Amino acid sequence: MKNLNNVPEIILKSKSVGHPIDFKWNNKKMDKFMDPLEGNEDLECALSNIGHKACIGLTASLLEWVSWRFTGYSTAANDVQKRIEALWCSIHNIDETNPLVFDPNLDISDSGSVNGPLWVALMNVRMIDVKYRKGSYFLQSELLGLILLARYITPKKKFFDNWLGEMILQLTLKFPCKYSQDNLDESDEGVYDSSAEPLLSREFFFDSKFKYTPAASEEALNNFIGNLNYKANPFLNLTRKAS
Repeated sequence: MKNLNNVPEIILKSKSVGHPIDFKWNNKKMDKFMDPLEGNEDLECALSNIGHKACIGLTASLLEWVSWRFTGYSTAANDVQKRIEALWCSIHNIDETNPLVFDPNLDISDSGSVNGPLWVALMNVRMIDVKYRKGSYFLQSELLGLILLARYITPKKKFFDNWLGEMILQLTLKFPCKYSQDNLDESDEGVYDSSAEPLLSREFFFDSKFKYTPAASEEALNNFIGNLNYKANPFLNLTRKAS
């Protein structure tokens, strides 16, 4: 887990680490983050301009926001970090990872102001992973709930808002979606192959000194994968070896 030992500076600034759990949580809140149908059209439109691998990078980064927020409050943090590792690995090669199903040994309920948000985050990530593996042309809209949840639990929301806005801008410029959302088959039967999309790494999202180039991004991602303990993470495919 040493890849994820250091708290990103922007997450520290947002007061997400060690801050009291001071937000409200109930079934209405849960439903909002599980099925954000209305009131987020602008954000949904912005996300539609981002490529699939970029969406998975954003997913991993958002899940890290959630993970740090509940560090010290829940024993599920270790499982969450394994999923973060798998998401980055799936950007390199989706065949190097296993589906992010709920671990049957993960003892976490869907209620309470700690377990409730964690359960919703993991369920959102599960659906994103399903769409990514399927090659769904509607992958991007699945990120809405995770974004809204991460923002809601963040104490200093202006730091999250500034970070998210900059990330969406940079992802749109450097990793644009390769197809138009207009006239897509609403049956969601079409399959998009994202394997040729450029790679991106955790540093793109959390290291202000990182200068993106395709080569730098590939090297950073390979370094991340090279530090993974495949035997300790059930979401990593042991039959494959990262290169």
